[in-house]
Amino acid sequence: MNVLLVSFLGVIMLFAAFLAVYAKRLVVAIVASGVISLFASVIYLILAAPDVAMTEAAIGSALTTVVFLLAIRAIGGKKEVRDD
Repeated sequence: MNVLLVSFLGVIMLFAAFLAVYAKRLVVAIVASGVISLFASVIYLILAAPDVAMTEAAIGSALTTVVFLLAIRAIGGKKEVRDD
């Protein structure tokens, strides 16, 4: 059961990674990277590493996402990513 759940979360993380790389809007890319970190923390918890899971959830998922979103807001980042 754990292998199936970890595999499912890994597949979702791959889709979120592709979304983060190919998203046209920066906010979508930032939220997708936060989702990757959140699911990574759940995988760490399943694999019996609660200290790593708490650190990943607190720093990787929450703090980094909030800092990126505040930075985008501070610079007025409603622009889309250009394809040059």
